[in-house]
Amino acid sequence: MKLATYQDGSRDGQLVVVSRDLTLAHYASGVATRLQQVLDDWNFLSPQLEEVSQTLNHGKARHAFPFDPAQCMAPLPRAYQWADGSAFVNHVELVRKARGAELPESFWTDPLMYQGGSDDFIGPRGDIVAASVEHGVDFEAEVAVITGDVAMGTGPDAALEGIRLLMLANDVSLRHLVPAELAKGFGFLQSKPATAFSPVAVTPDELLHAWNGGRVHLNLESTWNGKRVGLCSAGDEMNFHFGQLIAHLCKTRNVRAGSIIGSGTVSNKDWSRGYSCIAEKRAIETIEGGAPKTEYMQFGDTIRIEMKGLDGLSVFGAIEQKVVPLA
Repeated sequence: MKLATYQDGSRDGQLVVVSRDLTLAHYASGVATRLQQVLDDWNFLSPQLEEVSQTLNHGKARHAFPFDPAQCMAPLPRAYQWADGSAFVNHVELVRKARGAELPESFWTDPLMYQGGSDDFIGPRGDIVAASVEHGVDFEAEVAVITGDVAMGTGPDAALEGIRLLMLANDVSLRHLVPAELAKGFGFLQSKPATAFSPVAVTPDELLHAWNGGRVHLNLESTWNGKRVGLCSAGDEMNFHFGQLIAHLCKTRNVRAGSIIGSGTVSNKDWSRGYSCIAEKRAIETIEGGAPKTEYMQFGDTIRIEMKGLDGLSVFGAIEQKVVPLA
């Protein structure tokens, strides 16, 4: 099942069911008007949406209409929680190596995670609004999950059962603001503006056997200014699977329905696969040549993030954004 949220002039939009090939949509108003409603009552409402999905996929939905990603808000336009991990330790290792810092051994056993802003997400075609490109605007291509309720103390394997939907994310970073914030010891704030998500969120069964072991075993493609810069494997090198990330989050507190957990920047040891954020490219340049060469994003730059399934079709639709100045 694939779900999206259409703009309707409200903060939370209108829930729609989308066909598997992303060509058709159907309003879900006969079942629920908002995705959060479905997450709050998943066991009762999701089977009803699944029936709409099956009807749509079989070409029998009477009120179907062409699906338009440009009309989409984030699947959850605002959420109760957005926590982003750093499950690809290779990314952290590269960035630290570039500045001459060793990787603590604990990073291989205890995931990094920060609490981001969840009150103002961006839709898949929303602009990246920057006060200044001097802040070091960077994209970060990621996979994310939306959960149901997960009780405090739940272990990694059981936490996987709490995953309701998956989607892609562009966790935008302002790199030049990061060092001063981290030096304060309280983590990211101004350096992490609004996050964008893919047009649709999908249930794990849509991925077939590409969803295995709490990981999405597909390639994540990043295209910057029309040039593909990354085709990174999102599965095999994910050191902490989503069950482990959720278990880390709920170690001392409950996680409630509508929480979003990100994978962190998708990263591979094979540099020929490219990169999912500019900071990693700059780290590689520093390791190889002593200094970074690639500049961060400028006004007018575009970024496209997409993942294709085993059938070659787009799974989540594409995030397509442009960097624009704050008015």
